[in-house]
Amino acid sequence: MTKARKLYVKSFGCQMNVYDSRRMADTLAPHGYIEIGTPEDADLVILNTCHIREKAAEKVYSELGRMRRLKEAAAAENRRVLIAVAGCVAQAEGEEIVRRAPAVDLVFGPQSYHRLPGLLARAADGTRAIDTEFSTDDKFAALAAPTAAATRARGACAFVTVQEGCDKFCTFCVVPYTRGAELSRPIDAIIAEIESLAEAGVREVTLIGQNVNAYHGMGLDGRVWSLARLLQRAGEVPGVERLRYTTSHPHDMDDDLIAAHRDLPKLMPQLHLPVQSGSDRILAAMNRRHTRADYLRIVERLRGACPALALTTDFIVGFPCETEEDFDATLDLVAEVGFSGAFSFKYSPRPGTPGAEMAGQIEEAIKSERLQRLQQAIDESQANFNRSCLGRTFDVLFEREGRHAGQLVGRSPYLQAVQATAPETLLGEIAAVTITEIGSNSLFGTVADRSAATAPPARAETTLVATGA
Repeated sequence: MTKARKLYVKSFGCQMNVYDSRRMADTLAPHGYIEIGTPEDADLVILNTCHIREKAAEKVYSELGRMRRLKEAAAAENRRVLIAVAGCVAQAEGEEIVRRAPAVDLVFGPQSYHRLPGLLARAADGTRAIDTEFSTDDKFAALAAPTAAATRARGACAFVTVQEGCDKFCTFCVVPYTRGAELSRPIDAIIAEIESLAEAGVREVTLIGQNVNAYHGMGLDGRVWSLARLLQRAGEVPGVERLRYTTSHPHDMDDDLIAAHRDLPKLMPQLHLPVQSGSDRILAAMNRRHTRADYLRIVERLRGACPALALTTDFIVGFPCETEEDFDATLDLVAEVGFSGAFSFKYSPRPGTPGAEMAGQIEEAIKSERLQRLQQAIDESQANFNRSCLGRTFDVLFEREGRHAGQLVGRSPYLQAVQATAPETLLGEIAAVTITEIGSNSLFGTVADRSAATAPPARAETTLVATGA
């Protein structure tokens, strides 16, 4: 019998990394690894990294310092610990990681982790294993499937990667260089994975990809299927009650996908659609392939198809040559769209990307000041949307127990955290909840008659003031 060993995986960054981390754990389970929640007792530590922003990469090196100390303490007790760095930082900076952190035993990119058992065997023999080659293998076919027990332990919601890589080459983005070209998984493999998840109790599935609405996988009829058709087929899997997808590019928001928001009841009325800037001049410099007007037309069509739709987005402030006028256009866009939430970041030059070499880099103090103003506008827009939910009743999928006795925590159709007093029997189930209170990070409510479930308006009226114009 294989001796049980302890595995600790820490994910940085996007949902893709969360999914990849879970598949690494699944792949190592047949080799005797049991996943644990803290690194102190681990035999193998994997840091699954993100390279989108500079601070994300630096956090990895800081974490590696902590892992080195744990490794040294274990060695003093005659216990060997292996340290692995996976993901996009590993792909982009493999040799640099080895130079800066000699305690690392394995380095492998996001296209290589299906070869993890072999890499571990090399590291166990004392050879540092590095694999950052883009693979021509079917990575997903080589991965071990999660056990039903592992799936149940992870809860009622699951990510399923359907597409990897990106061909857009936005000038600020490192993804095409770390994840490679766009690649879509075949329909039959995706549906088989969803069926396995549903059989183990998963009720909500989020289809994920770097550019998920560019999906073009081989269908069950031998033809290429779009994301809209995949969503329709996924909704037919018994047990799946909710569907989402992320992250999308406005350029690939086609007619069929917009219609899916009208026609598929299981597709949740919430969409993350990154815009990055409200200025056409900056959008062109970013090579985003859409204008402000293009984005607003897509929003109008989406809301026409699904009036209850809530939109979230991404913004980058301080891109090279961004003027105050450009930034004001971004603030105006927040007011015009009325986002239910957004992620906003200061521009961070990524080595090897065109943006890093552009003239007109913005001073850090200016980026910080603009980010603060943008975040204030986003927070107000989000608060307005949350206030529009007060007194309304809608379905909540309860995922876990709350901090207080008798309390469960779940997610609304709009991905808001909802806390309510409810019996444990509702864990993993969907129940109607009437919202009675709006907190800073959560909604609070009481379980109600599910027939009373409604949806909040797609957009609460907002009055946002762009300061410093």
